[in-house]
Amino acid sequence: MKTYEMLYVLDSALADDAREALVKRFEDVVTAANGKVVSTDKWGVKKLAYPINYKNDGFYVLMTFEAEGSVVKELDRVSGLTAEVLRRVITAKD
Repeated sequence: MKTYEMLYVLDSALADDAREALVKRFEDVVTAANGKVVSTDKWGVKKLAYPINYKNDGFYVLMTFEAEGSVVKELDRVSGLTAEVLRRVITAKD
């Protein structure tokens, strides 16, 4: 298994419980496929470099996990279908 990092930006207007549910949802995608979530760092609300969907700030989350390549595709698919995710990027960590 390789180590990956997923940085995603959530809509800052979300309630705390809805935000936590989304974070848990992405962690569950990894663990359901026999992956391991190493850490989840919540950076908080930060100003965006440019407006996305008429929003000027977002809630940043960095998740580090170990999984197979197929999990990365599924995680990208699920996060892409989630309307509250403004941006996401998944990279392999050396």
